[in-house]
Amino acid sequence: MAKQTIETEVVVLGAGPGGYSAAFRAADLGKKVTLVERYESLGGVCLNVGCIPSKALLHTAKVIEDAKDMEELGVSFGKPKIDTGKILEWKQGIVDKLTGGLTQLAKRRNVEVVHGEGKFLSKNEIGVGDITIEFEQAIIAAGSRAVELPFIPEDPRIMTSTGALMLEDTNCKMLVLGGGIIGLEMATVYYSLGTTIDVVEFMDQLIPGVDKDIVKVLHKHVESRYNSIMLGTKVTKVEAKKEGLLVTFEGENAPGKPELYDRILVAVGRVPNGD
Repeated sequence: MAKQTIETEVVVLGAGPGGYSAAFRAADLGKKVTLVERYESLGGVCLNVGCIPSKALLHTAKVIEDAKDMEELGVSFGKPKIDTGKILEWKQGIVDKLTGGLTQLAKRRNVEVVHGEGKFLSKNEIGVGDITIEFEQAIIAAGSRAVELPFIPEDPRIMTSTGALMLEDTNCKMLVLGGGIIGLEMATVYYSLGTTIDVVEFMDQLIPGVDKDIVKVLHKHVESRYNSIMLGTKVTKVEAKKEGLLVTFEGENAPGKPELYDRILVAVGRVPNGD
């Protein structure tokens, strides 16, 4: 394949909410803009595998929980029939509509989109496969990825938030490793779909860094639903066995012996894609 050179004024590396906003604004100000995105669709983690799909699934969970709560008021809808395939189709439809909208906005502004992984070749050049982009100014908006823990084995039963969005197994016992916002969002979804949930958090409260008075209300709400919330506790070992994932804990609320889980969601934070 012949090498191609693109000359542009502004190149934006990453087409998530930071990148596409910057690219569109620069184009509106009269700049010639090239937007580089490694994945097929625009929108980054947020639109494709983050905020948007998780909020769609949270809406589903809320409807299920609201229906349950109505029983106390004398209105019973019966046990819901869950079709995860249809839920995923609906969720993907929302994602596709929004990412498709971004593609149209880019075309309307004459923002050239180049798909592939961009790497700086020099202070004024970025290489994307066989394409070299020569630019005057660059905006780096490369986003983030889930933190990987060194003691976690590679196993299809262990997921990050991206894998968790696929709802592959909801009738199981799951450990959510990390009591932050991402972990608790997915715990909410999985619990509503029939999963037994344990949460382990190294700090002394859920969603560390958030006002304790606010978290206290949330903690009380989820404590009655989840099997266990282990604060001040960390995971020291995970063994992938045929019968399940054997997890060893250490800390204030650690179980006396290792616990067996069907699934683990690792949600201990994210790191920048700055490398």
